[in-house]
Amino acid sequence: MKAAVVYIEGTNCEDESLHALRHVGFEAEKVHLKQFYGDCGKLLARNVADYDLLMFSGGWSAGDYVRAGAIFAARMKSKIGGELEDFIKSGKFILGVCNGFQILVEYGILPGFKGISAKPEAVLAINNPPKFQCRPTYLKHVKKCRLTASVEEDAVLQIPIAHAEGRFTFGAKNKELLKTLEDNSQIVFKYCRPDGGDADGYPWNPNGSLADIAGISNLEGNVLGMMPHPERVMYAGQMGDWTRSRYSDGAGLQVFKSILENLKK
Repeated sequence: MKAAVVYIEGTNCEDESLHALRHVGFEAEKVHLKQFYGDCGKLLARNVADYDLLMFSGGWSAGDYVRAGAIFAARMKSKIGGELEDFIKSGKFILGVCNGFQILVEYGILPGFKGISAKPEAVLAINNPPKFQCRPTYLKHVKKCRLTASVEEDAVLQIPIAHAEGRFTFGAKNKELLKTLEDNSQIVFKYCRPDGGDADGYPWNPNGSLADIAGISNLEGNVLGMMPHPERVMYAGQMGDWTRSRYSDGAGLQVFKSILENLKK
């Protein structure tokens, strides 16, 4: 299966993402956005349709100017919007992590209540409390999507975060659109306590996200956006409490194995 880690200036997690994909068996490469619309030499040009998975990794693409992920999303929409829409409709997978999640929301791909929206329906706003958070968190896998179908439902995964703008919200429409998200079973991951209990606010919910949301999918379940970084915990020694606990692998390995297994199906 072929995967592309798509990046522009300011992206800074493409190497870890590339390693994670290759570790589970993907034929993966890093692809600059310009390579998809031909602003490069002929030998460097790439086609979106040639890949089975597109991954948008973490970082500060375009310096997070305007809003986090907004410039990356706008450039994609103007240059490869049609190809990206066809890619999603074909049933292939997209994974957006941290800045990648912000990009998918800014583009209007997520939550995608009625397909890709012309304007963002949600936002990943400044954390509450308003400070950069870089530490392990616990996620509960509350609903399977196509990418996470091999991860046990209700499993608790310790996966780190590193963001200043991760608070998922619909703003004034929080109550109305949260119900839609829940009714559609689009909430995939929620922040929780180590025992799987509700986060019940800070510090277990590190950013003030609505309903402790850490990751959501589109309606079809083939696009997943999440703030925590599974690519950073592929090995046991990367887990935050590895000296006190016995891990056979890092929690992120489950996520990437699931993506490969279910993409093959």
